[in-house]
Amino acid sequence: MRGSLLVPTLNEAATIGHVLREFRTAALAANGTLFRDDPIDWETLVIDGASTDGTAERAAAEGARVIVERRPGYGRAYRTGFAEATGAVLATLDGDGTYPATEIPRLVRKLLDENLDFLTCNRLAFLDRRAMTTEHRIGNWVLNSFLRIAFAHYLSSSGLRLADSQSGMWVFRREVLDRIHLTQDGMPMSEELKIEVILHGLKAEEVPIRYAERWGGPPKLSSWQDGRRNLLFLLTKRLELARQARGGGYPIGGPQEPAGR
Repeated sequence: MRGSLLVPTLNEAATIGHVLREFRTAALAANGTLFRDDPIDWETLVIDGASTDGTAERAAAEGARVIVERRPGYGRAYRTGFAEATGAVLATLDGDGTYPATEIPRLVRKLLDENLDFLTCNRLAFLDRRAMTTEHRIGNWVLNSFLRIAFAHYLSSSGLRLADSQSGMWVFRREVLDRIHLTQDGMPMSEELKIEVILHGLKAEEVPIRYAERWGGPPKLSSWQDGRRNLLFLLTKRLELARQARGGGYPIGGPQEPAGR
């Protein structure tokens, strides 16, 4: 089986080597245990936003295929990476050491054994307070609460209990990308991906992980600016679904809006 690890980066030279080595060690060990009968041939794609600190060179030295994406945006990096990936199974990580790279083989095994389409990870389950600023915790609470309220019908229909709508660690089958429609180039792509999975009735689950303190400086996120953009996307998406429901249903194949809404 072919697998693809995708890592978006922007000036992560201090951590990218460690992240890639940690993943490689875990993947090799899993090929002798969890995947003994069908080892996974992993490719590693680093989608770099034109870093100026040598991130691309360090990633290449660790055996990654580096794709330089000069168009800005977290979502843009992933959409470029998705188009380049060749694996039957895709996994994602940030390049700053916050997500547990060692967990990916276990998550892939779960995806396959339980015949799931999509796994997303819950950073908040065992959150170390040092791993997320107060502003980020507040922002996550607002966005998660709004999504659960605004999309309650769709979440209920899907059976997915989504506690962390902003997580950037996912494991999923490649064919998921053929069934959903992604439009966002910025941070809202993370929540858009999960909403699209829900709307299209794909079999999904959220898994708790341990989220670590970021290495090498403060987060690149702007709590209030990115939070506003994410909230605006959620509101716009929900209004769009309501308009589609009034016109006769959700046209691209998701669950129907309940009568009277």
